[in-house]
Amino acid sequence: MSTTFTPRAAIGAVPTENLVRGLRPSDYEAGRPIYVVWEITLRCDLGCQHCGSRAGHARPDELDTAECLDVVRQMADLGIREVTLIGGEAYLREDWDLIAKSITDHGMACGITTGARFFTPERIDRAVAAGVRSISVSLDGLERTHDAQRGVRGSFAAATQAARRIGATPMRLATNTQVNRLSMPELPALAELLADLGSKAWQLQLTVPMGRAADRPQLLLQPYELTALFPLLAYVKQQRLDPAGIRLFPGNNLGYFGPYEAALRHLGDQGAHWGGCPAGKYSLGLEADGKIKGCPSLPSNTYSGGTTREVSVAVAVERASELSYVKSRTRADLWGHCRTCYYADVCKAGCTWTSQVFMGRPGNNPYCIHRALELERQGLQERFEQIAEAPGIPFDQGRFVLREEPLGPPTATLSGHSLESITQLDWRSGGLWSDAELEQLLAPTRKKQRLPVLSE
Repeated sequence: MSTTFTPRAAIGAVPTENLVRGLRPSDYEAGRPIYVVWEITLRCDLGCQHCGSRAGHARPDELDTAECLDVVRQMADLGIREVTLIGGEAYLREDWDLIAKSITDHGMACGITTGARFFTPERIDRAVAAGVRSISVSLDGLERTHDAQRGVRGSFAAATQAARRIGATPMRLATNTQVNRLSMPELPALAELLADLGSKAWQLQLTVPMGRAADRPQLLLQPYELTALFPLLAYVKQQRLDPAGIRLFPGNNLGYFGPYEAALRHLGDQGAHWGGCPAGKYSLGLEADGKIKGCPSLPSNTYSGGTTREVSVAVAVERASELSYVKSRTRADLWGHCRTCYYADVCKAGCTWTSQVFMGRPGNNPYCIHRALELERQGLQERFEQIAEAPGIPFDQGRFVLREEPLGPPTATLSGHSLESITQLDWRSGGLWSDAELEQLLAPTRKKQRLPVLSE
């Protein structure tokens, strides 16, 4: 297998449709949300070092079963077509499969995203019986890397074992990965693992400084490092995913435009390009206490449009400005480089979540390959620097400043590892990182919340 990276040149033409999660253009014609990510509990059996919601304990006022089933009815009445259950860890609610079955009984597709530490055969059987269509297992690197980030030794073995069991059922096995300084150089080997597991789809999302990730700024990629990440992703897709029949789904903050857009955002023979943040437009996020948001990742205190105990989901979609903000965003709402960008009218500064947690407000998103390449041509690069720590509550963020500086010397490494070592790494090796390196990159800056890097 060749280990040559695709050069920084155009890969095909940029097509005209925006296809999110495999939905067809006709699915968006209603002009309202059709997809919901629903956190049904904040309780979790992992201690992930990058968790934006700081999951662990259940919220004190989570919806009960009857309230959840009523929310399912409301979503069906609104015309929602797909619901993904998340946590925390969704299966730690005893009624999780009752909720899932109600979703499918109402004609909506139901999926689950899970860390899978205790996704036992019995729970997998319950998911099948409930009509769950797809389960996405989180894998954030090879074994040592994943275990360190997830905070529990053995979590990688549990997740891969559960993935194999899921793949043997009628349900569709998918996978998802947080891309950061630790996981980035292990992506080629991780792709080989996904082929071995039989994963049908892989969603990638950049780690951003929310929650526990805000306590670990050294874990995050710098904006200029996208110029190394995107050629790597093109290589991984062309050389490892496509031959295995695994579809790549770049997350909403993995963008935008540039020479790799058509290659990475596609559906079969039909290309796709980024069409703007879907929060509140095509997607919704629900929290376990009933908060309604345009996106589950957005900070709750700023972007909640009420709770299901106060207002129906349909009324929130129609009336809450916190949900309609993205839909009404124009170039005039943008600032910084994004306001003057050629793609501004379509892109509208990309992922709202990423801009908010880094910059303190939406409208200017440095996590953009087009922007990084344009600055590189000018001999410049951008770097984030944290100037204030996060307070230590769910969905919190610190304060960062963005510095523009002269372009650094060219490098042939990714997070300190050579391209040759990355492309030749076997997924069974356990990972590229030593225990000392993992400890250093995951050390928290906040002294009050020192989760152990590893626990049993």
